[in-house]
Amino acid sequence: MIAQREIAPGVAVSAIGFGGYHLGLVKDESEAIRLLHAAIDAGITFLDNAWEYNEHVSEERMGKGLADGNRRDSVFLMTKVCTHGRGAGVAMQQLEESLRRLRTDHLDLWQVHECVYDNDPALHYAKGGVIEALERAKRDGKVRFVGFTGHKRPEIHREMIERGFPFDTAQMPLNVMDANYRSFEKNVLPLARERNIKVLGMKAFAEGRLLEAGKVDPDDALRYAMSLPGVLCTITGIDSQHVLDHHVRIADGFSPLDEVALQALRDKYRDRAGDGHLELYKSTAKNDADEGRAQHGFPPMEKLAM
Repeated sequence: MIAQREIAPGVAVSAIGFGGYHLGLVKDESEAIRLLHAAIDAGITFLDNAWEYNEHVSEERMGKGLADGNRRDSVFLMTKVCTHGRGAGVAMQQLEESLRRLRTDHLDLWQVHECVYDNDPALHYAKGGVIEALERAKRDGKVRFVGFTGHKRPEIHREMIERGFPFDTAQMPLNVMDANYRSFEKNVLPLARERNIKVLGMKAFAEGRLLEAGKVDPDDALRYAMSLPGVLCTITGIDSQHVLDHHVRIADGFSPLDEVALQALRDKYRDRAGDGHLELYKSTAKNDADEGRAQHGFPPMEKLAM
C-alpha cells in the first residue's frame, strides 16, 4: 500500500503525487486519462494541477478523468491560481474556471502558483491581492486548504512565509542536488516545519536531468526526496506506465531514510550539484511561465529563443 501522510487530523494524502503538467503532455487524451485512472487505482490520491498548464488542457483532462467513474471523492485535488501579481478578482474568476474544468464544486487545496520574482510576495500580500482571494475561497467553502509554490529562490519562499499568512502548504523543489545549490531543503524546509506548514516536494528528478546518462539512480532520487523531514507529498511527472510502476514500487510501504542515509546520498552526488547545471529552474528563466512573464513585463520565452 502506498504510504499516506496527514495534511490535517483525519485528512491523509499519498506520499507520491500525480503531476498535472505532464498529464497535458501525453499525446493521446485517452491514454492520459487511462494513466490517471491507473495511478488512482494504485493508491495515488494527491492530484496536482494549475490553471495555466498546457493552455488549460491539463485541468480539462483531469476533470474528464475524475468524472469517468465518479473518482472525485477518492482523491485529494489541488490546482493553482495564476494571478502572477494581479488581484483577488482575477483569482476568483480563475477559481471558477478551474472548478468548471475539473468538474467539481470545491478544491482540496488551492495554491498561488510560481512565486519566482523578487516582488511577488509584496504583490500577493498587497491590499486586494491574491492572499485575499485565498481567504475568501476558504471562508466560502470552495477550497479546504491553501498554499503557494515556486522554484526559483529560497529567499522568496521565506518572505512569503515570514509575511505571516497562515498557509497550509508550500511547494518547492527538493531533490538530492538541492542541498548543495541554493538550497530549499536548508533554507525553507526548517522554517516551514517551524510554522506548521506542510511541504510539497517537486522536481525530485530535476525535470529528468538527474536521470540523463545515469547521473543519479532513480531509486536514490525518489527515496531521497520522499524522506526529507516535513515533506507531505512528492509530486512528480508521471507520463508513462513505466514511470508510474517505478513510483508505486518505491512508495509501496515506504519508510523514510534516516539522516545518515540522506547524508550519504548528498555526499554521493555532491560533485554534480555545486554549479546548478542540473537545476536550471533556479538560475534561468527556462521554467518561468509566459503568463507570469507577461505580468512582470517580460516577453514570452518563445521570442527569447528566436
